[in-house]
Amino acid sequence: MNSRKNPSPKKRPVNLDLSSMQFPLPSLVSISHRVTGIILFVGLIFLLWAFDTSLSSPHGFEAVQDVLSGNALAKLVCWGLLSALGYHLVAGVRHLLMDAGYGETLEGGKRGAQIAVVCGAVIVILAGVWVW
Repeated sequence: MNSRKNPSPKKRPVNLDLSSMQFPLPSLVSISHRVTGIILFVGLIFLLWAFDTSLSSPHGFEAVQDVLSGNALAKLVCWGLLSALGYHLVAGVRHLLMDAGYGETLEGGKRGAQIAVVCGAVIVILAGVWVW
């Protein structure tokens, strides 16, 4: 048992105020990658319901088709899930490339984050055009 105390205790903040911190773009891309993963996980409830109902019978297929074509909220959910999937895919490929050794430098991380944001924005817009 080590009974020695640290002679120079570091003064660290007890409670961090995350709203006052400025995160760099690569960390925001990484955090949003995790958030879109959570959105996709929760969105599986809607997707599995639609899949199960549409395959149950021809009437079930028509019911899902009516919900998705006539309800603005359902279209918004579909657009959100497609956008989350597209962004999650782009950010995931970025992480895979970094795991392979590409873009590990500070400048490479920034450039990869910028590319991920631009590609994600294009996918979000294309998903919106496709759904609406």
